[in-house]
Amino acid sequence: MDIAFFAAALTAGSLLAVQASANLQLTRAVGSPLGGSTVQLSIAALLLVVLATATGSVGAIRHAAEVPVWQLLGGLASPLYITAGILLFPRLGALAAVGLFVTGQMFASLGLDVFGLLGVPQRSLNTGIALGAVAVLAGIAVIIRGQSTQPRPVRLGRRTGWVLLGIAAGAGLPVQGAVNARLRDGIGEPLAVALVSFTVAALGIGLVLVLVLLSRSIPRPRLGPTAHMPWWGWLGAACAVAYVTAMFVLIPVIGAATTVALTVAGQQVASAVIDGRGLLRMPRRVLTPNRLGGVVLITAGSALIQLG
Repeated sequence: MDIAFFAAALTAGSLLAVQASANLQLTRAVGSPLGGSTVQLSIAALLLVVLATATGSVGAIRHAAEVPVWQLLGGLASPLYITAGILLFPRLGALAAVGLFVTGQMFASLGLDVFGLLGVPQRSLNTGIALGAVAVLAGIAVIIRGQSTQPRPVRLGRRTGWVLLGIAAGAGLPVQGAVNARLRDGIGEPLAVALVSFTVAALGIGLVLVLVLLSRSIPRPRLGPTAHMPWWGWLGAACAVAYVTAMFVLIPVIGAATTVALTVAGQQVASAVIDGRGLLRMPRRVLTPNRLGGVVLITAGSALIQLG
């Protein structure tokens, strides 16, 4: 039975890499990253309405009025993560982009743990955690450095900006998880918590889209061309919902540390396959020994941080 849970965690992690590739197709059809993110998050919220209604947990949303406002804002990390994936995948490749997300995830998780922030139980910084942090840094450095050998490498100045965006987007995920954990204390039902999170995310990115459209700095999103994109371009929302649901289901069964370590491994493996074979209409990037070594370092470092 444990093997099935472990496989589910690996699959959940791989879905994050697939999600970003699918969202890129949706964005190209819609015409802008903000428009694509808004459509994707809105679909995810609707899927969660269906799931929460089917399981009878949708009524728990009424308790959202009883919790502090800041506990409702965890979903704002999702638009940043989704938009960053749309922007970074075609520029840095799936492997490098996911490596940046994982780096942000690991160091934000480390900060939450060591300082006991947002209600996360505090734990001491030990040798295993420190070595894991060094390994993650070394791994992403190797992968990003390997980008200079790829076709059409990103210029150094721009690459630095994309690197910072990727790390910040990844860092938002564990912060979102910690905030949603506090929200769950008030609401009780995991699917209701996820629904609140995605609803806030959709409303947040929708408001930004409206403000940007009023400034006329981006073209108006188009839904017509979505009829001609590949069918799997619609799967980003389902991947997001599946990932969130898997986290709620697996963490109580196999533990948070094991779940995070396995999802990180799934992210890395899926990204390496997408890059190496040019799947999902992504540019093909050769998986060199250096980049493979970077994947191993990030995965091993993530496991040390989570299990240390």
